[in-house]
Amino acid sequence: MKKFFHYINNEVLVKAASLNTANISIKIIAGILISKFIAIFIGPEGMALIGNLRNFLAAIQSIAIAGLYKGVVKQISKFKNNIVELTKILSTVFYFGFFSSLLLAFLCYYNADYINSIIFFNNNYTYVIETMAIVLPFYALNMFAFSIMNGFSKYKILLIINIISQILGLLVTLLLIRQDNIDGALVAVVITPALNLLITVVGIAFRKNLMTQIKIDHINFSVLKNLSPNMIMALVSSIAIPFVLIIIRNYIITEIGIKEAGYWQAVNRVSDYYLMFIYSLMTLYILPRFAEIESRKEFRKEVFSFYRTVLPVFAALLILVYLCRSWLVTILFTEDFRPIEDLFGYQILGDFMRVMSMVIAYQFLAKKMFAHFIILEVFLFVIMYVSSVYLIDIFGVEGAVMGHCLSYFMHFAIILLIFGSSLFGVLNDDGLDEY
Repeated sequence: MKKFFHYINNEVLVKAASLNTANISIKIIAGILISKFIAIFIGPEGMALIGNLRNFLAAIQSIAIAGLYKGVVKQISKFKNNIVELTKILSTVFYFGFFSSLLLAFLCYYNADYINSIIFFNNNYTYVIETMAIVLPFYALNMFAFSIMNGFSKYKILLIINIISQILGLLVTLLLIRQDNIDGALVAVVITPALNLLITVVGIAFRKNLMTQIKIDHINFSVLKNLSPNMIMALVSSIAIPFVLIIIRNYIITEIGIKEAGYWQAVNRVSDYYLMFIYSLMTLYILPRFAEIESRKEFRKEVFSFYRTVLPVFAALLILVYLCRSWLVTILFTEDFRPIEDLFGYQILGDFMRVMSMVIAYQFLAKKMFAHFIILEVFLFVIMYVSSVYLIDIFGVEGAVMGHCLSYFMHFAIILLIFGSSLFGVLNDDGLDEY
């Protein structure tokens, strides 16, 4: 326990103060303002279509960078003083990422009509998809430069760039929504990542000497081989979730109505706001700490320490959100969104189960338990889809949040089965048995 609080005080809060807290706070404020504008100028129907586009864009962006971001950051941090290895990493990732994003951009552009029919149904927003395709390579370049600065721990520069980008993106989004309603909102969703070109410019200017090391003859496919486990795990989680959400949202639109799909999207946006902070804490502390753990005793100690300290605070926050849900709807949305008050209960309970399971599931990433991670993620997505569709048929839109709750309850149960012996089994006398 003392070690946990010592780490929080001396490591996590320092990092959060320099980067995460400010960045996440601005993201939440921007998200709240954008949600309010969407509610006022567009309504629940527009909220549903924007939700589909956001999910599709998130998946496409992950494919564009091939799930490389976190792996590249770790590799650069590891080899930043080894110019030979660093050159191989930078050259391989740059050309692979750039050409894969370029290929994906062409595929999206020339299949814009088909993508439009999946995301927007009978509405014709093909030009939005084409715009997204055009800016996609710029997003990949931005993330490449961003990973370089992150790998070299340039937190102050990253913080400044993030703040500027968030504010700029917010202003552009609000202006476009105010002027063009749904069209403006959709265009803002796809062009905002391109506004972060500032990240690329600053990144190149800051590390000019690194750019000279990026040469096509320095490409080494062993770099991709080393990064492949991280790539696949990142792609599975970042692609499957958005597409499952699109499928469920489309089912609600088809079977119930687009307004109800907008209600479901609205409650998911509220959920995203409070989950940002808890995920930030887990990324900063749980993942690196689990990577250091060598015994089941240490693993058990860290999991239950988190459950005793952080989880009660998170639970209190969720209870507060539920009790203030009427007030939150008034602040974040409009009276048209009043029906979402009935959706908060199962959504909040599902989010609580989600955090409980994610704390333990970080062990998959820390210990590179590739097969376990993929199988469990696929199981989660299948159960989420099947349970949501089944419950929507019975309970209407409330069935979607019930499916969310049931999915993460089952996810948590499976994780307990996998790690049951580590969490509840008998330890050796010395307590140092390897995990």
